[in-house]
Amino acid sequence: MKGKTRVKTAKGRKIGSTKWLERQLNDPYVKRAKAEGYRSRAAYKLIELDERFHFLKGNERVVDLGIAPGGWTQVVRQRLPKSSVVGIDLLPTDPIDGAVILQMDFLAEDAPERLREALGGPADLVLSDMAANTVGHPQTDHLRTMALVEAGLEFASEVLKPGGAFIAKVLAGGADNNLVAELKRRFTTVKHAKPPASRKGSSEWYVVAQGFKGRGDEDA
Repeated sequence: MKGKTRVKTAKGRKIGSTKWLERQLNDPYVKRAKAEGYRSRAAYKLIELDERFHFLKGNERVVDLGIAPGGWTQVVRQRLPKSSVVGIDLLPTDPIDGAVILQMDFLAEDAPERLREALGGPADLVLSDMAANTVGHPQTDHLRTMALVEAGLEFASEVLKPGGAFIAKVLAGGADNNLVAELKRRFTTVKHAKPPASRKGSSEWYVVAQGFKGRGDEDA
């Protein structure tokens, strides 16, 4: 293929990591992210989802769960310069102007309260690009990631203002029936989408829940 970069299998490098590196070097989104100053190709997933569902406009407070390396928050701050973002991740994340970044486990007992304190008021949008570390067993990987989605939903239900939105990464097949039912109970619209920036071979999809009904309406 003309123009394709090939990576020689270096001594000590596994074939799988060589293929990953080769894919990165030839990925147009990786090249575009580098050229446009985004920290990761994931920035385009958020851009493409917003172009389709228009959930960023007018937001003042945004939560970014699984913020590292910061591509999604870069997009939020670029499109909403007056917004404040609070992010959390186990991995270190370089500072981003206008964002408070907590390096800790979102599932830690005190994480939700730390996020709420940093937020300083109700959120307009909760983003979650979190995914559990895979173990290579599809069912286990799916359950672990869905547990993060459910935890993200519970947190979103505590901090979102009425009309707010929750965007979360799920895996192939999307959210399961019980979670979809719960999302529909709490939000006006619930859609699944796979943005073009998601690799074709990737199992990731995103659930886009908009129009938070408010805590008072959850049991209606």
